[in-house]
Amino acid sequence: MIIASKIRINRVTSILYYCIFGRMNSADIKTVKSILSQPQKIAIIPHRNPDGDAMGSCLALYGFLKAKGHTVKVVAPNDYPKFLKWMPWNNTVINFERENPKAKATINEATLIFTLDFNDLSRVGQMESALQEATADFIMIDHHQQPGDYAKVTYSDVTMSSTCEMVYNFIDFLEETSLIDADIATNLYTGILTDTGSFKYRSTSSKTHRVVAELIDKGANNMEIHQNVFDTNSPSRLHLLGVALSNMVILPEYKTAYITLSQDELDQYDFKKGDTEGFVNYGLTLEGIIFALIFIENREEGIIKISLRSVGDFSVNEFAREHFSGGGHTNAAGGRSEVSMDETISKFNEILKTYKSKLNP
Repeated sequence: MIIASKIRINRVTSILYYCIFGRMNSADIKTVKSILSQPQKIAIIPHRNPDGDAMGSCLALYGFLKAKGHTVKVVAPNDYPKFLKWMPWNNTVINFERENPKAKATINEATLIFTLDFNDLSRVGQMESALQEATADFIMIDHHQQPGDYAKVTYSDVTMSSTCEMVYNFIDFLEETSLIDADIATNLYTGILTDTGSFKYRSTSSKTHRVVAELIDKGANNMEIHQNVFDTNSPSRLHLLGVALSNMVILPEYKTAYITLSQDELDQYDFKKGDTEGFVNYGLTLEGIIFALIFIENREEGIIKISLRSVGDFSVNEFAREHFSGGGHTNAAGGRSEVSMDETISKFNEILKTYKSKLNP
């Protein structure tokens, strides 16, 4: 198995290197060490609607780079779920939507920009133009498929469980894991926990568990983290879950189940960002189902947000890229539709007919 890791000399000319089993090659490591040997003004960027892995990796890298003496700021494209706001250094995050002048100034003044848990600048929404105009060098750390070529250094490995596991590796490649304290370990553990579905997804490797063991040894309190992330239900969220499950449509001939949630239903139960996290996975708990989706209306943005999950070899990444302007991983992806819910579901049902053989191998 060979995973590409790229180091780009500039945005016109690039040299492609390779590393085995996700290890950064010596040229990448040398370049990063050289850059970080001098004080830098660093901006760290997650994708729009950041999840646990995005925020965990950004906040962990923030702590690491601060410990090395750099000036560091995390700039999130928009808000993120309440169940992540207990994380160490969360209160330092700049919200691009709410603090636009401060966020733009941070990006403009940066001498180095890390982009974490995404690999194309389109994934940051309205922040894209600010990043395109930035004069700083970029370092990308990401585990999604088909990475872009905007970064000076790219550490990309689609087999990794999470970007947080990659950030741990990144620190290890720099031979500085001694700088990982309890707060950094907590953020890394949180991202690995959430992106592996509590260590149940196929991307969870023996190496993942060894990394997690190291993080616990360094002070991550696994029980407390799990409680903070998963045991924070409100009555309105549980009512919304009930609506979602009552809306579930099961298509046994396609081994598929999908959920719809309208804007009116979200409003009725006082929807907050992150409230639908994990809802899509309920479809996969049904016997015989290998493909699950949730369609969520966002009237403000004029879209239907789609989350897709699968088990086995059915690639929701390919499905989302082909039909719903999205992508992600083989078994977890996202997409969007810019027509109504009824039109989106009608389109989906027509598309699904062409996948019957792939869903019934």
